[in-house]
Amino acid sequence: MDTLKTNVLYYGDNLEILRKYIPDNSIDLIYLDPPFNSKKDYNILFKENGGVESEAQIKAFTDTWHWTQSAENTYYDIVTNGPLKISQLIGALHDAIGQNDVMAYLVMMTARLIELQRILKPTGSLYLHCDPTASHYLKLVLDQVFGPANFRNEIVWCYDTGGRSTTSFPKKHEIILWYGRTGKADFHYDNVALPRDPSTMHEKIMVDANGRPYQRNIKAGKEYRYYLDRGTLPNDWWSDLQALNPAAKERLGYPTQKPLVLLERIIKASSNEGDIVLDPFCGCGTALVAAQKLNRRWIGIDITHLAITLMRNRLRDSFPGIQFEVIGEPVDLASAKALARQDRYQFQWWALGLIKARPLGEKKKGADKGIDGVIQFIDDASGKAKRAVVQVKSGHVGVNALRELKAVAAHDALGIFITLEPPTRPMQTEAIDAAFYHSPGWNKDYPKMQILTIEELLHGKAVDMPPQTQTSITFAKAQKIARREGEQLSMEQ
Repeated sequence: MDTLKTNVLYYGDNLEILRKYIPDNSIDLIYLDPPFNSKKDYNILFKENGGVESEAQIKAFTDTWHWTQSAENTYYDIVTNGPLKISQLIGALHDAIGQNDVMAYLVMMTARLIELQRILKPTGSLYLHCDPTASHYLKLVLDQVFGPANFRNEIVWCYDTGGRSTTSFPKKHEIILWYGRTGKADFHYDNVALPRDPSTMHEKIMVDANGRPYQRNIKAGKEYRYYLDRGTLPNDWWSDLQALNPAAKERLGYPTQKPLVLLERIIKASSNEGDIVLDPFCGCGTALVAAQKLNRRWIGIDITHLAITLMRNRLRDSFPGIQFEVIGEPVDLASAKALARQDRYQFQWWALGLIKARPLGEKKKGADKGIDGVIQFIDDASGKAKRAVVQVKSGHVGVNALRELKAVAAHDALGIFITLEPPTRPMQTEAIDAAFYHSPGWNKDYPKMQILTIEELLHGKAVDMPPQTQTSITFAKAQKIARREGEQLSMEQ
């Protein structure tokens, strides 16, 4: 295994990546918020100009686990090759629950938790964020993987945001299970202590010989001192950190996005500056942003190119000039063709990410049929959003495909045709015949129809349009975050 890289995004199955790239005893803190079997698709909801929700909903991941051959193989591997206590537990759960989606979820999570325990340092911690409907199952698994003695807390994160039920008490909390790799797991009291409120004790404030203010409490003749300059820890129920409301500036449109302050508390509690934080289901990357802000190194893993694109944009918006690496994406024409053969939609989403276009989704309506993505921009004083519409083709192409896009793009500023195969001469002629779009803000003409090959994009070619850095409103822009003072951290350990 090569030297561990940090400040890196991995695209792919986290089980394979953990086994291939992450050595034993190398990670200081793991946070994960894996999807549970809630029988619904989670979507990235992009915002149109003015903050109105777009009808374009992109399936980022399907929050459903099925008992497939892969789950069967993983189950067999755990019960035959896994540690005895873990294999006995999974076998018993299998007998009790059966071969269904819940069991598939537990089997696939168990395989990953075994790997996550392996890579933690002796002083490391794992925080597993989960729905209350899954937490009792996962705690059984965690007790066997980490050992019951290494259970530290069941943290209840409670909040008031969201809808209200009329048929049951409103469900307003989530569970975070904290386990240490050993009994020596780091915990930094002072990093997460809250200011002490002297009015709660109804005792006068005194000063010790060193000038430190304190209040005292005498029990059974013994004096207990509570120093005001140290603060007090939050309880294991966190009601002071609210979930993101729909209008929060921090929100990027990712439905499971957690507030930055929640991840900051976890990272401050169980890691030091320079430590390595890993999120194997990193979604929109809140754990990575918090780690970067707090001068930690980080590793993020996700199985969709949508998430990788979202995280890349978020990190660059939050920390201008940040340096990080993406591993697992195509780097040449051969690997791009391999991705197209493997998964057409993943190829499409990756290709759109190359030009910073927003995927339009699988359910396209009306005039947007035939469009795979859009770039929204503003380039005049009216403030009205304009579009460059994009189509991605991974197979053989001809002039008719370009004519179809040309017709769809008639009322838009630009039409962008991305192709894996070289364009034909009639296609090039058709694109030239479309003439130009004139940008009033830049007083410049841009080709109305543009053909870009994947090979050209991999070599740095870009859409010829008003500069996206100044005009684009395609993605919700993350707030710029000031890093704490300190040296820029290395990308390799």
